[in-house]
Amino acid sequence: MSARPSHILQDRQPIRQLDDAAANRIAAGEVVERPASAIKELVENALDAQARRVEVFYADGGKTLLRVVDDGTGIPEAELPLALSRHATSKIDGTDLLNIHSFGFRGEALPSLGAVGRLSITSRFIDATGAFRLVVDGGKLGDVQPVAGPQGTTVELRDLFHATPARLKFLRSAVAEARAIGDVVKRLAMAAPDVAFVLRDISNGKERITFRADVEDGSLQARLRKIMGRDFIENALEIEAEREGIRLSGYAALPTYSRGAAVAQFFFVNGRPVRDKQLHGALRAAYSDFLSRDRHPAAVLFLDCHPELVDVNVHPAKAEVRFREPGVARGLIVSALKHALAGAGHRASTTVGTATLGAMQPEARPEVSYQMPLHRERAYAPVMGFAEREGWQAGRVEDVPQAEVPNDLPLGVARAQLHENYIVAQTASGMVIVDQHAAHERLVYERLKRQSGANGVPSQALLIPEIVELPQADCARLLEAAEAMFGLGLVYEAFGEGTICVRETPAILGEINAAKLLRDVADELADLGQSQTVKDRIEAVLSRMSCHGSIRSGRRMSGDEMNALLREMEATPHSGQCNHGRPTYVELKLSDIERLFGRT
Repeated sequence: MSARPSHILQDRQPIRQLDDAAANRIAAGEVVERPASAIKELVENALDAQARRVEVFYADGGKTLLRVVDDGTGIPEAELPLALSRHATSKIDGTDLLNIHSFGFRGEALPSLGAVGRLSITSRFIDATGAFRLVVDGGKLGDVQPVAGPQGTTVELRDLFHATPARLKFLRSAVAEARAIGDVVKRLAMAAPDVAFVLRDISNGKERITFRADVEDGSLQARLRKIMGRDFIENALEIEAEREGIRLSGYAALPTYSRGAAVAQFFFVNGRPVRDKQLHGALRAAYSDFLSRDRHPAAVLFLDCHPELVDVNVHPAKAEVRFREPGVARGLIVSALKHALAGAGHRASTTVGTATLGAMQPEARPEVSYQMPLHRERAYAPVMGFAEREGWQAGRVEDVPQAEVPNDLPLGVARAQLHENYIVAQTASGMVIVDQHAAHERLVYERLKRQSGANGVPSQALLIPEIVELPQADCARLLEAAEAMFGLGLVYEAFGEGTICVRETPAILGEINAAKLLRDVADELADLGQSQTVKDRIEAVLSRMSCHGSIRSGRRMSGDEMNALLREMEATPHSGQCNHGRPTYVELKLSDIERLFGRT
């Protein structure tokens, strides 16, 4: 056996114990990724200290200054040096790492911050006669000094990462870092609606409040109205459910109030903001029946359980959690949200009507007087004379009698069809405009779901089977799913290499292009991949099928047909949005319409 090269032994370093400064800098790499991470740790400490008001200051996106001021219980003079040592905490005694009731408990935040920046802590313990300050620079502790100060704690961090300058290169622009700080503060403000928050930017010697949340009535709804906006609250469903020791509460928005990215999804576990892939996946699954893949639901959800049912110690920054029974938490979210969405009936987002009214607003134009040229006045004279003879002049227009619309018809009575696609209906308090194709597509989809869940979707045999040529990969997917498609009323079989024979189609779809339907089903199966559950995959295929059986744009409908569609929409869950999350109708209140014309 040959000897190892001598240079390997020369390069080998002996095993040694790292000093506290190096250990703290390594820990800071896990706990403090950016200024927003430092703010999160400090504000959580303030909340654990029972603060009723928290003020956060930052400069240059937090790169040069971070300051958190709270009115909590404070830290006694004798404990200030201990607070800056690793794994020192008042939150737990170390005997039970599962029974956690506080935000912080690892005892790493303050020493980590002191290791990578210039840190000072000024604190006055409750009922103490004065305050004390301790300064740490690059991990080196100074002496505790008496100072003047109110009850509570002020932590100031200057020149973040000055002791580890290489980390500065990984920070983003000051604007991006400030945005991340704002996101952290808003999440914590949601978690503690009974605490007042103020966020101030003091860059360049100027102070600007970038976020403020006062305590109104201490309710979650009031806090969410401030952070998420009034539109979210007006279009959100309140969620309350419980299963096997886990309680779910919060608000989830209607599908028509969806977003283009997952920026309005917030989860809290035992009051702690978390970003957990399983929870976000459960939210996505709950809306899978209502939104296309490029739309994302908006929700603020709180899961509360006994601390022993969830491990919050799986991530240094405590951003992820692990449930003892993850299937219970996921199932609770999916079932509770689907139940709430079903209870919303045909309701659609109010923002749809607001956007419509905004689009109708006339552009502001300077007022100008206009005198009709003489040659045009002569040309219009015969028409104007006809109007006068027929009584169209002011004060002589006869009133057109209205049919009364009952209050129990939310979508009203059909009055007209425009462009052979939009139904205009009069309601008791205004009007609605219905997209006939989108609405009927949803109705057909809901019927298909009901039938597939009972005895299967009835099929209709084609007089002449259709032979469809497809890529080999699509054929393989279709043949693999043939048994499931049989239960949906779509019957086909292999007919040579790269060819499939369609023999029956769902009866509810009527006369359709079977080849196009099969290609759409193949595309849907390709899009879904293998990650979806069987039920989700079937519903996705049904959604694609329903488009083939819906009333097409460009079809003229009779008054009876239009009213029948409105009545079925009122009786069908989720009919306020099509299968892709877009609205099926727009509602305009009479008061809003009158405002358009300056009548109010």
